[in-house]
Amino acid sequence: MVELLAPAGNIESLEAAIGEGADAVYLGLKSFNARLRTTNFAWNQFEAAVETLHRQHKKIYVTVNTVCEERETERLYRFLSYLNDVGPDGLIVQDFSVMRMAQEFFPNLELHASTQMNVASSNAVKLLQNNGIKRMVLARELGLDEITKIKKETDAELEVFVHGALCVSESGLCLFSSFLGGKSANRGMCTQACRRFYKAEVPGGEKSGYYFSPCDLQLIDQIPSLIEAGVDSFKIEGRMKSAEYVGSVVAAYRYVIDHYKEDKKGAIATGKRILSSDFARSKTTYWYGFNSLDEGVSNAAQKILNPDQAGGTGIYLGKIASIKSPSKELSIAIRETLPDDASIEQKNFKLATLKGGNYEPDPGDSIRLHRQDDTGRSSHKIKTVEIDEENNKRWIDIPDGFKVGDEVYLLQIKAVSKRYNRVLPNDISKFRKQPKDEVLPILDLTPVKEKELSYFPEGIYAQVSSISDIFAVQGLNPVRLILEYNSETSYDLLNHKTVLPFSKKQIFISLDPFCSAAQEDQLTNELELLIQDGYKNFVVNNLAHIQILKNKKVNMIGGPYLYTFNRWAVSWLENQNIGAFIMPYENSRRNLESTYEQNVRSRVLVPVFAYPALFRMRFKLPSTYDFTFFQDKEGSIFKVNSTKDGSFVMPEEPFSILDKIEHISSSGFKRFLIDFSKTKVSKNQIKAINTSMSKALPLPDVSRFNWKDGFYSPQQIEEYKLQNERAKSKSSFSKSNKNNSKKPNKQHKPKRK
Repeated sequence: MVELLAPAGNIESLEAAIGEGADAVYLGLKSFNARLRTTNFAWNQFEAAVETLHRQHKKIYVTVNTVCEERETERLYRFLSYLNDVGPDGLIVQDFSVMRMAQEFFPNLELHASTQMNVASSNAVKLLQNNGIKRMVLARELGLDEITKIKKETDAELEVFVHGALCVSESGLCLFSSFLGGKSANRGMCTQACRRFYKAEVPGGEKSGYYFSPCDLQLIDQIPSLIEAGVDSFKIEGRMKSAEYVGSVVAAYRYVIDHYKEDKKGAIATGKRILSSDFARSKTTYWYGFNSLDEGVSNAAQKILNPDQAGGTGIYLGKIASIKSPSKELSIAIRETLPDDASIEQKNFKLATLKGGNYEPDPGDSIRLHRQDDTGRSSHKIKTVEIDEENNKRWIDIPDGFKVGDEVYLLQIKAVSKRYNRVLPNDISKFRKQPKDEVLPILDLTPVKEKELSYFPEGIYAQVSSISDIFAVQGLNPVRLILEYNSETSYDLLNHKTVLPFSKKQIFISLDPFCSAAQEDQLTNELELLIQDGYKNFVVNNLAHIQILKNKKVNMIGGPYLYTFNRWAVSWLENQNIGAFIMPYENSRRNLESTYEQNVRSRVLVPVFAYPALFRMRFKLPSTYDFTFFQDKEGSIFKVNSTKDGSFVMPEEPFSILDKIEHISSSGFKRFLIDFSKTKVSKNQIKAINTSMSKALPLPDVSRFNWKDGFYSPQQIEEYKLQNERAKSKSSFSKSNKNNSKKPNKQHKPKRK
């Protein structure tokens, strides 16, 4: 029987999910989950939920689906020990460190591979199966044929997203939010930068829109086909959504699963009617319905992107057409209904008319307002509606601060609010389990003998995406050349079209981070040909690459998209025959040095210059997107590049720590990567880079990414605030004491006669 799996961002959503017939729920606690901004569960609530749901023969899964820095590994170990004691039905994981710790210390914990692991092929599934992973949450950018292929070629449990918000980026490969401010999607802090409002340079001028804002996934039509394909669990996204949303979506899919055999068309029609009240974005089936990979790459953008849709959820109600101030009597009456902590904008509300939508909101309905320049958003529950029959106008109250032209969306109508039976017991005081103060066992990475690293010498490594750029980077005198394996370079390499200025042992072939079921057989055959031709060094960026190459006589270098942020993750990859590593682009110096002790730093390649792909899309952008550069409201400029392999968004200003090479080298890291992926190399660029390295001078107009400050940390921000407050308090106290000590002296000083 197929499982219907629902999100539980809080207790109310848990009640809605169970009340509407979900077989299982997934939830997060206060740490190590990819939805840190939602309410999540306290320790005793979670323990009570596990016990209660198990009595009802329901399952409960915990999200542990973020990457972990080295300094957090002890806390992670305690967290896993706690989960082992409580006994959920599975953990949804991203970081290899969780797998490594569970294998070593908690073998009874069932592990499910998160979609953040970018599992999109049979080979990736097989590798994880061989390492004890029971279930795979497949990447969302797969079609039905690819899912069917994976199921036929493996016997793993497959979990597939069927409804909810999408990422425009290929699963687990987005660096955009992290690049903008350290709030990493891989750390559960995504700011949804893709859904923002952007201006673009186009022929003849400028235009603007939500160019990378994706529609929501809705696969209710595909449920019968997915069941026939052998999918084991249907997953609904929405841990940050309301209980009403969770309830309506679960009810819809429950109905189709239970009734499609007797009346397929009728069941789907009923399910869609139920879904009409989910109040989410416009819908897409994304990669479903394409006859080939090329067709999908060419046309998927038209199905998923909606440049006219603001990033927030809701049904479009229209734009604000006019605004007026309320009467004094109405203002007083509404203010009396507001809570004491209501904002100034709520207290100083205005009345507005809307134009452009098909629904007229009523009191009790919840709306979201978006400023037309995307400088702010606000959720609001309507308190009053005034009908002006003479002028055929309908006035609703809105918070102050919004103007004519701003957009309004419907989040929820009062009529769909529903009460569900309580799931947790009234008294949860008996549930007292918490993480214990346990010490993480010491893990030493294995030093690699110099002769085993003969393929990995000290010096500068240059990475390029095209054959022509290989010749351009010779001016850097790299000890090794890393060539990105893509549609262009694969043709040249396989057909020996160009005589290269580097020997085959000097070339590392870097494999694309996204490896789908539709591509893996061809990739397997091509890699075999390359190996036969004498290529022995490969940068692996996906689990599928490891499975394909692990029994070959080749050297595997763990690429930046394997996210080795701690030594436990490194250790797990060591066990997969990976001997050297490229540091993730998001990493900081502090964490890099914490992960690798002095005696193993010889195996690390540190990126010092790159235009990192901030997000990668499995499709070409629409032809209507006739621009290369776009900018956000802060003035930051980005560029977009569409190829046969998809589309890539990169910063105009590169990441660079070229001037820090000497300092990094003094710490024992002697291998440095200059990455020109997805860009064209110029002579001036090479000259500037050489100058920066030789004279230790910073390049102008660059980003340091997270190198100095590391990931954004709410705890760290609070610590800084407290430190500043203490400093101010201390300063004020000192001044006060100084002033107070002077006054008595002045007052009691004897006068001279």
